[in-house]
Amino acid sequence: MASTMGDTVQPKSMKRAKQWNEVVEDAFRFQAAGYRDEMEYKKFHNYEAERWPISPGYVKKLKRKDGTFYYYNRKRECKEKDLNKIKIYSYE
Repeated sequence: MASTMGDTVQPKSMKRAKQWNEVVEDAFRFQAAGYRDEMEYKKFHNYEAERWPISPGYVKKLKRKDGTFYYYNRKRECKEKDLNKIKIYSYE
């Protein structure tokens, strides 16, 4: 992540999820915990999110900004009705 003098890397574009996939599932979990995406989580906590060890390795546990934790199952948690709420950010 390229950052100078406290500047934060901002996404170049954003699109809404249209169908479920592993990227959408990860975005759902980070956004449910109050983060834009994994980059914001890493910047805020200075460590990686804990993931399930089995493939595809979805996020297992996230620490919210207020110090509480969100725990997630191994299986899909993003429901079809929530897809249009998920934002996918691009940095390129």
